[in-house]
Amino acid sequence: MKKQITEGSKEHEKWYNDAKDQTLESLPNFLKELSEDYSHDYGTICHAIASSAIACAWAMNKTDQGGITGFQAGAIMWEFIRNWNYSSNKCGLKIVDYDNILYPQYEDKFKNTISESKWELIKKEAENQLEKSKNANINVINHWKSIVNDNLPFGFTLEK
Repeated sequence: MKKQITEGSKEHEKWYNDAKDQTLESLPNFLKELSEDYSHDYGTICHAIASSAIACAWAMNKTDQGGITGFQAGAIMWEFIRNWNYSSNKCGLKIVDYDNILYPQYEDKFKNTISESKWELIKKEAENQLEKSKNANINVINHWKSIVNDNLPFGFTLEK
């Protein structure tokens, strides 16, 4: 019989800790436990899938070809983000670590600036949207037109 759980039971917190201990040998049992031993709700299935993905990453990293650096871990995170939920993104993504607001050396991370190359991608995508989305809301159309006309929105400035 499957164990009934909710996020309130906090069962998923253990999964994330256990994920770090997985190897290629232990991984099938870990995945089987998460998929067969619990009756998931809307939230716990998300934790089961996320902790499964993390467990796979840890197991691969423990192989003789593993031992990745922090830089490589960051690249893997971006590959996962892009390929799991943002595969159609055309202009780029950004994560803000608000913990860094506590340190003055990170001031540049909190400026409302955009690189020229990103701005060009955004203008190109606004132009594409104007061509293919003729029935969009007039406010959206006007916003796209403003972007195409080289008006930076939302108080952005170009990076120097």
